Amino acid sequence: TQVEESAISLWNWTVTKHTGAVLNDEQRAKLRFVACRLVCLCEGSDPPEGTIRRQILMSMKTGKGWIDIGKAEFADGFLEIAMNSIEKLYAKLLKGSDGEADIHMHKADVEKNLFKVLSYRAESAVAQGDFQKAVMCVQRCKDMLMKLPKETCYLSILCYNFGVETYEWKRYEQSSFWLSQSYDIGKMDMKYSVGKEMQAKVLRLLATAYFEWDCNLYLDKALKAISLANQENLHPAGCFLKIKILLKSGASDEDINSAVAEFLHHEMSLDFCLNTAKLLLEHGRESVGFDFLKSGAERFESSPDLGKITLLHIEFLLQNKRELLAKQKVEEIIIGHYTRKQLLPEALNRLHIILWDRAAQHYEAKSYSEALHWYNYSVSFYTPGQIDQNLAKLQRNIASCYLNLKQIDKAKEAVKEAERCDPNSIFTKFCVYKIAVMEKDTEKAVEAIIEMGKLVEKSPQREDKLRVDENTGTNLLSLAAQIALENEQQVVAIKALEYLSEHLQDCQQLFAALKCLVRLVLSKVMAENEEKSVTYVLNHSFPAAHKKLAVSFSEEKFTGDTRILDAHWFRKVAWNLAVRFRDYPEKMRDFFLLSFKLSQFCPSDKAVLIAQKTCLLMAAAVDLEMGRQEETPSKQTELLTQSLQHLQACKEIWKVLKLTGDFAKDPTDTLLLLYEFEARSKLNDPTLHKLMEPVWEQPQIEVKTLEIIASLAMESPARYPVLCKKALKSALNLHRKQAVIDAAKFSKCLHSLINLSLPTGLMDLDACVLQEVWDYFEDALNVVISTEAYPEMEILWLLTRAWNTGIFQYTIGKYKEAEQWCGLGMRFLNHLGSLKKSYE
Repeated sequence: TQVEESAISLWNWTVTKHTGAVLNDEQRAKLRFVACRLVCLCEGSDPPEGTIRRQILMSMKTGKGWIDIGKAEFADGFLEIAMNSIEKLYAKLLKGSDGEADIHMHKADVEKNLFKVLSYRAESAVAQGDFQKAVMCVQRCKDMLMKLPKETCYLSILCYNFGVETYEWKRYEQSSFWLSQSYDIGKMDMKYSVGKEMQAKVLRLLATAYFEWDCNLYLDKALKAISLANQENLHPAGCFLKIKILLKSGASDEDINSAVAEFLHHEMSLDFCLNTAKLLLEHGRESVGFDFLKSGAERFESSPDLGKITLLHIEFLLQNKRELLAKQKVEEIIIGHYTRKQLLPEALNRLHIILWDRAAQHYEAKSYSEALHWYNYSVSFYTPGQIDQNLAKLQRNIASCYLNLKQIDKAKEAVKEAERCDPNSIFTKFCVYKIAVMEKDTEKAVEAIIEMGKLVEKSPQREDKLRVDENTGTNLLSLAAQIALENEQQVVAIKALEYLSEHLQDCQQLFAALKCLVRLVLSKVMAENEEKSVTYVLNHSFPAAHKKLAVSFSEEKFTGDTRILDAHWFRKVAWNLAVRFRDYPEKMRDFFLLSFKLSQFCPSDKAVLIAQKTCLLMAAAVDLEMGRQEETPSKQTELLTQSLQHLQACKEIWKVLKLTGDFAKDPTDTLLLLYEFEARSKLNDPTLHKLMEPVWEQPQIEVKTLEIIASLAMESPARYPVLCKKALKSALNLHRKQAVIDAAKFSKCLHSLINLSLPTGLMDLDACVLQEVWDYFEDALNVVISTEAYPEMEILWLLTRAWNTGIFQYTIGKYKEAEQWCGLGMRFLNHLGSLKKSYE
């Protein structure tokens, strides 16, 4: 008893909180669920009538609550409890009845609850998609209407709701069944009917369901349903639907006219009139449609929205290629505009759109005169001196028509008007530009490009309505470049491409612009001013390409293949320019370095590695050459240091490259050695001796390389006699190892070594130095004896140097040494040819 009381209290509390938003629907359903379950659990074996009635009420409302929040699956159990309780109540009432009258009264009392429970079960079944169960429940309810006529309206609306629900789920068969049931139930008792308006509403939806289900199969049923609906209650929506069905069925104009006539005298809105006209015209029923528009115009003659009908008329005349009639209508509107029959602003804007669209169609078809005709209609609605951005756009369009018609003066007038209305528009500047190009006014065209470029530059900072979209700006600059090229105005095209390359975000478009710019500068302008052209591409085009490639690689904005092809193109052009400017060392070096930088965006295959190695080697060689000729010490140091940096990078690439194949005949190792030796020796690098240590050990080193090292070691500002002598000695050793000694080369090497070891004019020489030099003379004599190819002048030089060394020894009292050296000189005498007698 205590539990039951608590459950009833909970139920009552939930009912009192129905208003005031204390509980939401789901919370209320859950509380009812708890209270109802508790009451059911407390039921005894023979509950009193009041308890049963309470249980019926609570079970029904709990079930309905679950249905209303979309959880119908929870409702069925409670509705079943309600059904069982109704049976219990009926049995209890029959047991206590005194006669036939009581039984009828009890039966009527129970049937009301039974009707509700069955209707709720039907709702639950529909929600769960159980069509058959829902039909069975509704049929039982329908059978009960004779005894419960007041429920006719409720059941009719319930079936209508089922029809709406299943229609929305696109279950047209079920929807048509429920709507038919709704209509039939609504006719059962006129006293308690839903009314003609509701019946017409049901029939309109039924016709729509048939129409959308299968229009061809159920066309007659749809037509019958809508005809019935219009008989019940004539409504514009019903007439519209009937026309729609008739059009789909391919009915004659006469039948459609009859359908239209049904509601011509009926109250309807302007929008409804417009929609009906559109429907007729879109289905090609011009005769009916235009007649309907005419009657609509008469009906709404005094309406401020009358212009909407006229505009629709014009649109469909144009769609049906009846342009002359459309023009007459437009001219009527223009006359009306100046005789106080003006269109509302919204309608006027729509008319401008129609006029511009028609003009654009003629423009695309290259019917420029016709396009002007339609644009001029639009101009008619603007007052003289009016400032409007749309008018500026209109004048630009007119200018474009005149330009295509080659009527430059009229185009200028239109552009002047556009400038008056919208002076800061990039589109207006573009029109000025096009005229300048057509008149071949290069100065004015360049000026217009500069102004366009400035507007594009300012665009990110501008927040007003005049802000230029960056894509629009770059598209116009791209078009400007194209126009200039088509008209053979390369200077103008270069300026357009210059601005374009600064603002393009799309990588592929940017590279296309840069390529075009490079080609133009290097072809047309180079012929006029080579220095200017080279400086431009060095300082602008190639750095821009390198920067964008770097960005695109980091952001991966476009496909690798495209990116690599662009990188190859720029590196090859830079290479070719480097070769082309071999007479300009500094530019040649810069282009080789550019080529190297750009090649870093290409795959490191063998060909690219060779190109990179060559670029760096050439750059190092150029810096060395300029360093040799540079007189300013600081500048010379800078050039030599740069050369070393290039060489270091080249070495790294060369290491990788050597792993890809056989480079036995490649001179790179030798060049790297010689360039580095020269740079370090002229920089007085203290590590130079250490650098050369492994060189002396190399078995494959060439004589020529050693001779060059010897020469470089003593070339100002370098002075490394020890390294020079070491190189010459190594070279001399290699000469000796030859199967057949090249006497001429041997003599030169020996000459240098003797000169270095025995400086001219020195009186007091160390004995060991003299001994070393003596050995060189002995080497020379041995070769002279063994071949007749030893140059005579070199033999004479050896004779003279030996004799003079002896004389120097004589003057300082070293007679024994003097006799030896003089005797050594005389040993060469016998090998002189024609000069022998002169020296004997």
